[in-house]
Amino acid sequence: MALEHHVRTTIRLIDGFTKATGWVFAWMSVILMVIIVYHVTMRYAFRAPTVWAYDMSYMLYGSMFMLGSAYCLSKGGHIRTDFIYNNFSPRVQGIIDATAYIALFFPALYLFFDAGWTYAERSWARGERGYYSPWAPPIYPFKTVIPVAIALMLLQGVSELLKALHAAILGRWP
Repeated sequence: MALEHHVRTTIRLIDGFTKATGWVFAWMSVILMVIIVYHVTMRYAFRAPTVWAYDMSYMLYGSMFMLGSAYCLSKGGHIRTDFIYNNFSPRVQGIIDATAYIALFFPALYLFFDAGWTYAERSWARGERGYYSPWAPPIYPFKTVIPVAIALMLLQGVSELLKALHAAILGRWP
């Protein structure tokens, strides 16, 4: 029972952290909307388009999308064949999920994290800037989002694996 309590506490802490970060990242959509409305207003009402709005919008949208993926995982929002999966008992579901997390999820995300870290590290070393617009914004913070988002996914993956193991062993979801 003590082990089950520790598992539940760990799950609650990770899920709570993921919920908080998901809430923070969701506010990026408000900032994105303000930027787009400002740009459209400036462009069509005052004939003075912004130089920076396009760059900010794709960086914010990409960041919001990547950083929100751990929250999506915590809510079961990623793709699964639910019409088959839901017919299984919690024990079988737990075995399937635990196997998938151990054999596929963690190895793949480790490789993505390693590549993303290298990608971001090189960008910082070069002081990389965007070349798509005359504004030429710094790109290295945007590229840093990749390993950060993957780290958040890995952390939430630990919670999901613990839930799956709980279901596989005890025959019920925590």
